[in-house]
Amino acid sequence: AGFIKSPLSQKRLTQDSVELYCEAIGNPIPEIQWWFEGNDPNETYAQLWDGARQDRVKINATYNLHSTSTISIANLTGDDSGMYECRASNDPDRNHLSRSPKVKWIRSQANVFVIERPEIFTDVSLGSGTMTLSCNISGAHPPITGHKWIYKEKVLREDSSSGAFTNYTIQGKVEQHSGIYECVFEASPRIKGEVNVSVPPQVEPYKKSEHGNEGDTGVLTCKNPSFPAVTTWSWQKSGQGVSARLDNASGRYIIKSSGNKTELRILKLDIEQDTGDYSCYGVNSLGSGNATVSLRVRSRLAALWPFLGIVAEVLVLVTIIFIYEKRRKPDEVPDGKRRSLGLGRKSNATNHKDKNVRQRNAN
Repeated sequence: AGFIKSPLSQKRLTQDSVELYCEAIGNPIPEIQWWFEGNDPNETYAQLWDGARQDRVKINATYNLHSTSTISIANLTGDDSGMYECRASNDPDRNHLSRSPKVKWIRSQANVFVIERPEIFTDVSLGSGTMTLSCNISGAHPPITGHKWIYKEKVLREDSSSGAFTNYTIQGKVEQHSGIYECVFEASPRIKGEVNVSVPPQVEPYKKSEHGNEGDTGVLTCKNPSFPAVTTWSWQKSGQGVSARLDNASGRYIIKSSGNKTELRILKLDIEQDTGDYSCYGVNSLGSGNATVSLRVRSRLAALWPFLGIVAEVLVLVTIIFIYEKRRKPDEVPDGKRRSLGLGRKSNATNHKDKNVRQRNAN
């Protein structure tokens, strides 16, 4: 067996996580194990397994053409500092309880240094149309080479300052910029802090008005784009001066809600019963918000009216054309018939003239 990738030494802060990777090749495919030796002089190597250290250790291994193994440790503490060893062997006797393997385990080591996390003080200050976020490291910390401000994995600003303090100013109302902002101090290891900008729910409808056909299922949806997420959603229907709270118990209403979205489904829409305004209410630790959606229910025949209107227009037009054809004056005689008739009149006149000549000659 032989290593084609070995784990790398790393520095981490307490409460962070670390991941080490190892890859070995051989014929037959070798087995990979993980071992650990702490910094205590009296501590010896101990094998690690999946689920060790109160389920903070996770080991994933695959054996396909060659061996790969990854060990990850979450929520690091100072006791996790030490030497981590990746061992590989394909000797048939490698795990025998009494016989020693002919080929010893090959080993690759990496040091993990867990440093106490420095305390970061965060603050949000509001001005006239502005909001300033700040982070300040207290106590000892590794050398800082720069800062970053990140929001939803997008870098908002970065610099190369070495100070233990950084801030970021946002223009606009706080309700429009709620969320979790990260302040990053570039160091070894990297130090991160979080600034939470929290507001009451800013509830919005997906559509201000919805339309549905009688007998179908109507779907009304509201969302909350602000932070923190809504903890409780509810729906009410307004009508005739009375608001009735809706729930799943009625059988006609199905409400599905998650942190930032709620959906109301109304089964078998009825024109008289379901047409109206529906309000969605969201509540979190800072307050509540609501929005209104108007629902219009149409008859199933509503879709036929445009078609029937077109058919009626065509029938009226055909009737008018038919009546017009019946009442209009006859067309003029075609030129062929006119010439035929003209020739006939001329022949009669010639015959009459010949008759008069014959009478004069007889006299």
